[in-house]
Amino acid sequence: MAIDSYYAGLAQILVEGGRPAANLDRAVNAIHQAATLDCRLVVLPECLDLGWTDPSARELAQPIPGPHVDRLARAARDAGVYVAAGLVERSTQCSAQRLYNAAVLLAPTGELLLHYRKINELDIALDLYSVGDRLAVAHTELGAMGLNICADNFDGSLAIGHTLARMGAQVIVSPSAWAVDDNHDQAAVPYGQLWRDAYGKLTALYDLTIIGVSNVGQIRGGPWQGRKCIGCSLAMGKGGTILAQGPYGEEAAALVRAEVRPQPPIARGTDVAVALKERGYDGP
Repeated sequence: MAIDSYYAGLAQILVEGGRPAANLDRAVNAIHQAATLDCRLVVLPECLDLGWTDPSARELAQPIPGPHVDRLARAARDAGVYVAAGLVERSTQCSAQRLYNAAVLLAPTGELLLHYRKINELDIALDLYSVGDRLAVAHTELGAMGLNICADNFDGSLAIGHTLARMGAQVIVSPSAWAVDDNHDQAAVPYGQLWRDAYGKLTALYDLTIIGVSNVGQIRGGPWQGRKCIGCSLAMGKGGTILAQGPYGEEAAALVRAEVRPQPPIARGTDVAVALKERGYDGP
C-alpha cells in the first residue's frame, strides 16, 4: 500500500576526488543519520565515490553491482531505508570497457531496484564517461520512483523528465554535483535559479516531486579542477513548491529533511497529452 507522505533526507555530503573509502564512509553515516530522523528515503550526490570527472575513475571505478554498491546496500538494509546514490561505473559488458556516470536506487532490503546511466552528460565529461542507455521507474510503497542525474534536468533536456513522468513516476530523484567558479559571489548571484526553473516546469505539469542532491567540496582534478561544489540541494513538489533546500558553500555539508507527498499521475498513455494540453503545454 502506498504511503501518503514521508520524509526524504537530502544528504549533502563532502565528496573528495579519488577517495572512495572516505566518501563511502560519509555516505553510510548520512544514511544512518537520516534513518534516525525518520526518513524513509535518502538521496546522495552524483559520482559520490570518486567525484565527478575525477581522473581516478580510470583506475578506481567499480562495476554495478560491485563493492561500492554493496557498501551502500548494506547501509540501506541496516537502516531500513531507500537509498538513491550516484556512482562511477565500470562496465565490462563489451570487449572495450566503458565508464558511466551512473546512479542506483536501493530498497530497504538492499535490493537494486534501478540502475541508471546519465544521458545528458556535459561535453567536457565525454572523454571519460559514455552516454547512458536506459530509463526505468520502480514501483514502491513510496510511490513510483524515477531516477536521473544532474544535467538530465537541464531545461534543454527535460524530455528525460517528461519520459519518466509518462512512465508513471511520481517522484524523481536526481544525484547531482552543482559547481561554481572558486570566486563565485553568492550574494551578488545566488545559485540555483536554473534548477528551480527546470524543476518547476515538470512539477507544475505532472504534479511530481523532484529531489536533486549535490555534494560539497573543492574539485581537485579533471576539466573543472579549481571549481567548487556548493550544495544548495533542492526538493520541489507539486506546482513548483519548494519543500526543502540545502545550504550553500564548499563546506556546507548537511542533512536536510523534506516531506514528500506523492501525487497520482495526471493521466496514463495517450491521455497524458490531453492533460498536458489542458495545463497549457503544447510540446511533443
